[in-house]
Amino acid sequence: MLAATTAGLLLAGAPAAVAAPAAAPVGPAPSAQSSGRLELPHPTGPLAVGRDTLHLVDRARKDPWVPSAHRELLLSLYYPAVAGTGRPADYMTVAEAQALLADRGELGRYATAEQLAAVRTHARAGALPRSAHGPYPLVILSPGFTLPRASLSTLAEDLASRGHVVAAVDHAYESDGTAFPGGRVLGCRACELVFPDRSLGRVSDARALDVAFLLDRLTGERPAWRYSRLIDTRRTGMAGHSIGGASAAAAMAADPRVDAGVNMDGTFFTPLPAGGLGGRPFLLLGGDPALLPPDFEDNSWEEAWPRMDGWKRWLTISGRGHPGFTDWPVLGDQAGYAHPETPLSGTRAQQITRTYVGDFFDRHLKGLPAPRLDGPTPADPEVVFTRR
Repeated sequence: MLAATTAGLLLAGAPAAVAAPAAAPVGPAPSAQSSGRLELPHPTGPLAVGRDTLHLVDRARKDPWVPSAHRELLLSLYYPAVAGTGRPADYMTVAEAQALLADRGELGRYATAEQLAAVRTHARAGALPRSAHGPYPLVILSPGFTLPRASLSTLAEDLASRGHVVAAVDHAYESDGTAFPGGRVLGCRACELVFPDRSLGRVSDARALDVAFLLDRLTGERPAWRYSRLIDTRRTGMAGHSIGGASAAAAMAADPRVDAGVNMDGTFFTPLPAGGLGGRPFLLLGGDPALLPPDFEDNSWEEAWPRMDGWKRWLTISGRGHPGFTDWPVLGDQAGYAHPETPLSGTRAQQITRTYVGDFFDRHLKGLPAPRLDGPTPADPEVVFTRR
């Protein structure tokens, strides 16, 4: 159960190849139920959303999984934009969708790679930045192990619509297949190296270094992004799903520039330091029963809790399941695929995720009131305050 929790309970396995080949199209079985276009939920904030893509190469660091290569990151940067500018942003490439569905055979019965790649987003590529009320806090999003950055698109779009710049990150060789520049689709080489001995702490440690490099390139003296002026360098948060959530804590422990963090269902394979996080706020959002009392099949949250020395909350979302923090349940609902581990509807799961993560960053990066974080509310009966 522990390994399944960190890798993502929706996974059936992990590809062994370093570079995912151009697989044959993955089509639905005769029982497929979906033929229409899939769509992300509309963002809840008042602002239009732009999206840019940035490829970063750390020339000073070798990749932890492929030492012959330098460490690479691929970022989707979401930002408040001028309404009506730009063009609809792609969800993912067909090659990425093929790699993803090849590892999730059941989902492939309900949606084709072409359908998944063509998911309708609400961000606009090439949109003009909305600078009038900036600069905006930066929120970094890190996906679950083997998952692409696209898996957190609903959350990313919503945070940007609420007035944040969001950097969703693909960490090279850690997803089923991500299309990097040069026609390369990089598969999960890391899976071959960490699953046999369960050394998943190597993943969160590596991602903490990724975040430090990313911040240098986005907020340093010579920023790599053309719209870096939109970022308020004094206000940075990080959230992630599964190992990405654990990496948020690892990044905070390693870099004081990360002011606030959210862990969505991730085992702490990198333990929190005994000295805490310097009083910085941290939110735990749990859905996997293995993380919850009284059973605690995975007790890493219970062990980490007393080391969180600032504002903190531990919230449990009933019926959520491990995949429920990603886009998959809401897209699965539309495709007719009810994931057995997420009895809560995809729409409701995303409403809760966007509300509580957004309120957390509004409070701790913007200083806005967030009364939902103070205690249970009848409006959200699924949300249990496990610790506070």
